[in-house]
Amino acid sequence: MSIDPQKLRTVLVTDCGSTTTKALLFQKTQQGWRQTQRGEAPTTVEAPVADVTVGAVNAFTEISEISGRKLLAPASEHGAPFLPNNAADSEGIDLYLSTSSAGGGLQMMVTGVVREMTTESAQRAALGAGAIVLDAISADDGREDHERIERIRHLRPDIVLITGGIDGGSSTHVIEMAELLRAASPRPRFGDTLRLPVIYAGNNLVAEDVREILAPIADVSVVANVRPEINREQLIPAREAIHEFFLSHVMSHSPGYGKLLSWSPWPVMPTPAAVGDMVLSYARDSGQQVLCADIGGATTDVFSVFRDRGGQEVFTRTVSANLGMSYSMANVLVEAGSASIRRWIPAEISESDLRDRLRNKMIRPTSIPQTIEDLWLEQAVCREALRLSLSHHRSLAVGLSGVRQERGISDLFSQSENRYQLVDPLKLDLVIGSGGVLSHAPRRIEAAMMMLDGFELQGVTQIAVDSIFMLPHLGVLAAVHPQAAKEIFLHDCLVNVAHAIVPVWRPRAVSNREVLLATVSLAGCGTWQLFSGRLQAVFEAAGVSGELVVVPADRGIDVGAGPGGTLRREVKIGECGLILDGRGRPLVLPEDPKLCVSKQQESYRALGLEVRAKHE
Repeated sequence: MSIDPQKLRTVLVTDCGSTTTKALLFQKTQQGWRQTQRGEAPTTVEAPVADVTVGAVNAFTEISEISGRKLLAPASEHGAPFLPNNAADSEGIDLYLSTSSAGGGLQMMVTGVVREMTTESAQRAALGAGAIVLDAISADDGREDHERIERIRHLRPDIVLITGGIDGGSSTHVIEMAELLRAASPRPRFGDTLRLPVIYAGNNLVAEDVREILAPIADVSVVANVRPEINREQLIPAREAIHEFFLSHVMSHSPGYGKLLSWSPWPVMPTPAAVGDMVLSYARDSGQQVLCADIGGATTDVFSVFRDRGGQEVFTRTVSANLGMSYSMANVLVEAGSASIRRWIPAEISESDLRDRLRNKMIRPTSIPQTIEDLWLEQAVCREALRLSLSHHRSLAVGLSGVRQERGISDLFSQSENRYQLVDPLKLDLVIGSGGVLSHAPRRIEAAMMMLDGFELQGVTQIAVDSIFMLPHLGVLAAVHPQAAKEIFLHDCLVNVAHAIVPVWRPRAVSNREVLLATVSLAGCGTWQLFSGRLQAVFEAAGVSGELVVVPADRGIDVGAGPGGTLRREVKIGECGLILDGRGRPLVLPEDPKLCVSKQQESYRALGLEVRAKHE
């Protein structure tokens, strides 16, 4: 069905999440497209309801009750349950769209020959399509065949992506991976009679061999190689095949999704894929290099758009499936350690108290902080989750360089010389935070501080948040009406919080004593000095537009224009003004707990935040 975007006036969009279904109403007003109403309800994909549409209708009903706009027609066994939009635009809708991550989202397993080549490309293809990668199996991962078979049987992925070998290259190891998958014969999560969906995107010479090997257990789709040459990737064909299988094999067999799919003329998108499309679209429109983090209860997604050495935009998405703010909070504790979490809290807290509070959050995942100490702890965990997720993201956000060479499989096991990191903090223009802990922080400056510390921002970076987790809704809307999605994104979704200015310097370029690092000036507002060891908020710069000029005090200091270079940029400062951070990178805090608490209290006060516990 073709959709004429010019005829749309009212669009209803849902995001069916693992725990909550969020519905947003988008309308064309005299001021342009705007988000006008919001409703939410518990997702009902699991027993005892086992019908995702029940939760969706509950969310629609909340919008109707709040707005007075009638959306739903009398119960019908056929077609969508929505009233058509009337001439007065006072009831009904023109279009219904949806994204989904319910039931754990899209879960995949990928295989390849070389971990740092084809397997890594397979991960990027799956992650970019909105999947959680349960495991990445490669010929050089050090596991025995029986261990791989046991692992595959245990995982029960929705889709398997098989890659390996450049076109015309290695074939033996690719066939071995297909034979391993056949020996394991995993059952997909949904549909007892469903055959396993498998996408083959490897060496084109053995495509038919792989199809023949897997024919007894799987439906195999053959697409273009994700790594046709050593120094070239093509991920789009694999991603498109993943989306097709997601709709035909996963969504259609999930409880109630068949009905939901019939309500919309447009395919349901995986939530992370919709967010990624919106981030990429905005980065292209604005010409900026962007980093976006969506931190949820169980997982943290990180998206980035950076230019490679050839000037081409490269989009990367990763998911840290064990780092989150409720269900996965204990995993953050295990990976980061209690000392790393405690260092961010501006009050003394014992080891046992910290662990008890985190356990309480895990067993009551929907609870919100009730005391200032609970809030500090939650925000400390957020910093560590962001730090760990970015580290994981940077390991996969790599560019490819070098030239094609004739190599054997033994030579391909080490290809690090062809890889370089894409995410350069000094070149980052905009960071966007999404998820409850960031979007709903009591004060916007707190969200800025969490991203400043967790990502260890460098140079000059605009900090923004997604106002009410609207990115997935806008991502699927953009597929139908890009201009409407852009207008709503800029007006209702993206909240400009602050600009962070963080000089970095070579070792011994700055002594231990406090010294001047840079002079910062904003046209029509003022000039400030940035000193080492200090954190300072310039609230009077809030909302000011003009040229920002940052002049390093030494040739060894870099503010984003190279060592000693002056940075000039046209900016519009956010609602919290400028944050001048002279604490250095990497950020090192005192090891002594009392000194660390004192340092954090100093930083909190510098940003106008409360540091006194209620019992004091």
